Amino acid sequence: MKIKFILLIIFISPLFLFAQRELTSSVPKAVRSFESATRFYNMRQNDKALESIDQAIAADPKFIEAYMIKANILTDMKQNEKAIAAYKEAIAINADFFPNNFYSLAKVEFQSGLYSEAKGHSEKFITYPKISAKLMASANQMIANCAFAEQAVKNPIPFLPINMGDSINSDEEEYFPAITADGKTFLFTRRLDIPGSTGLDNEQEDFYVSKMGKKTWSKAQPVSEINTIDNEGAASLSSDGQYLFFIGCDNDLHVRKTNGSCDIFLSKKMGDKFLKPRNLEIPINTGSWESMPSFSSDGRTLYFVRRIKDKNNVSQSDIMVSKIDDNSGWSEPVSVSDKINTPYDEMYAFIHPDDQTLYFTSNGHPGMGGLDILMSKRQPDGSWGEPVNLGYPINTKDDENSLLVSPDGETAYFSSDRPGGKGGLDIYQFSLYEKMRPQPVTYMKGKVFDSETNKVLSASFELIDLATGKTVVSSTSNVGNGEFLVALPTGKSYALNVSKEGYLFYSENFELKNAKTSTEPYNKDVPMKPIKAGESMVLKNIFFDTDKYDLKDESKIELGKLINFLKKNPTIRFEISGHTDNVGTKPYNQGLSERRAQSVYDYLLKNSIPADRMASKGYGDSKPLADNTTEAGRKQNRRTEFLITEVK
Repeated sequence: MKIKFILLIIFISPLFLFAQRELTSSVPKAVRSFESATRFYNMRQNDKALESIDQAIAADPKFIEAYMIKANILTDMKQNEKAIAAYKEAIAINADFFPNNFYSLAKVEFQSGLYSEAKGHSEKFITYPKISAKLMASANQMIANCAFAEQAVKNPIPFLPINMGDSINSDEEEYFPAITADGKTFLFTRRLDIPGSTGLDNEQEDFYVSKMGKKTWSKAQPVSEINTIDNEGAASLSSDGQYLFFIGCDNDLHVRKTNGSCDIFLSKKMGDKFLKPRNLEIPINTGSWESMPSFSSDGRTLYFVRRIKDKNNVSQSDIMVSKIDDNSGWSEPVSVSDKINTPYDEMYAFIHPDDQTLYFTSNGHPGMGGLDILMSKRQPDGSWGEPVNLGYPINTKDDENSLLVSPDGETAYFSSDRPGGKGGLDIYQFSLYEKMRPQPVTYMKGKVFDSETNKVLSASFELIDLATGKTVVSSTSNVGNGEFLVALPTGKSYALNVSKEGYLFYSENFELKNAKTSTEPYNKDVPMKPIKAGESMVLKNIFFDTDKYDLKDESKIELGKLINFLKKNPTIRFEISGHTDNVGTKPYNQGLSERRAQSVYDYLLKNSIPADRMASKGYGDSKPLADNTTEAGRKQNRRTEFLITEVK
């Protein structure tokens, strides 16, 4: 589907505009040519309209309305320099004749990057009385934009875009890139000419995917299981690459049924292939235009754009957000933030895998003109901070489209038809300057399997911030191959829990508190142990201070998982085992291990786990898992274990 934006343009006939006043020309030939020009203009025959209006001006060089119509025609024809000259001619004859000429002139100047001139003419316009509230607000916004743009041009930011080359780009058009959290899978939209087709339906949009080799991207290949004879576009990959969100629009082909205009579809991966897409339906998709999805690395939050109408029935695009509940249902979408959405257009939302940084485009915030790219950071209370413009020359007087930022935050990707490309829109990359970077993200990847049979498993994942107790990622491993990938924003410590019915849950923790970035991912296969007597697991997220047995607050997350597991499996009897390293005397270590095991026992007892199901025992340093001669080994030996003693 082609991403099209409907611009509401009201063409007012100059004859109607001046129907209640006499024209400024009384020269018959000039008036006849003027009337002819307005007829051509209203029929969108701009070349003929321009020819007639030039005849009117030749017959009467002081004909103000003729210069105004000429300026309108030239603006529509994108001949801004000539349109500016025509507006200035009309103003020079009589500046007070039609004050809106100052506003129209300022708009064209702003679109042309003439910020100082546009600011001056906007300021002149708002001095006139009886200006409509709508135009007054628009003029004031233009003044703010001009002030921002002037400073931005004087203080350019580092920007050196590089074409991504033949592996990604072609002589067709490429845009809307997406990437997985490991930076290994790059997906984008390519617009193709359909052989033998003519007219408006001679193009088709399909998805292409490229894989990162040792140093370079592979030649992009079509995503054959998703692509159809219709159009697919605006893709968003989940961080682990297991879910693909994209846009489909209903048309005469009826390949995909929608609720109205364009809808968001979802496909899940099985093995190496995506399954048949499904419409997300209400409340995500409505009779409105929904597009440009971005799925958060938390595995629960979808950002997208919806075309809505305000109280004055004027259409605008807003960024919406919806969350998946525990029953896999979507919440009613709401505006992402009043600080982000404006009465104008916001679109192309991209939530970085850090889940803290949102990039989007807007023409409602101070900017360079058209759509600019901005960034907002999530605040400690969960709200979004004031958007910040990425600056010049990333943003220019033209529309800037979507921005994709790599997981490490250092590289950004965008589409441009700038000279020197492969053809039409190409995808470029550039080093994103530090001020606009998100929090760096590393990742853990591996495979889930049965520890006895080695059969791959589809299991549920939760990544929890140990400091806040908040679940920051919720996902599943691939049902076909058991593979998983979990994004890990640096600077924090996490608990990882993996669970599947019929198996002991698996726990792990990651200490990333002091890391600013991490280029080396965690590779971790997860063996899941079937529930049976004699099986045990280390509770890796049970924490005690040195030489103490009081449970630290961070332990309650893991204990909560254990309690839920025990309630779902009421036939299990078990032992909580305490272990230490060999530092200290054996009697001391034995006593410490017993008291630690007892602390966990007492916590479970207080949370409704019956005493007749459990026991606690300390083993001191008698059962080490690793060599006690190193700190890493001693750390492994200081542990709390869960041992199944009986399954009734």
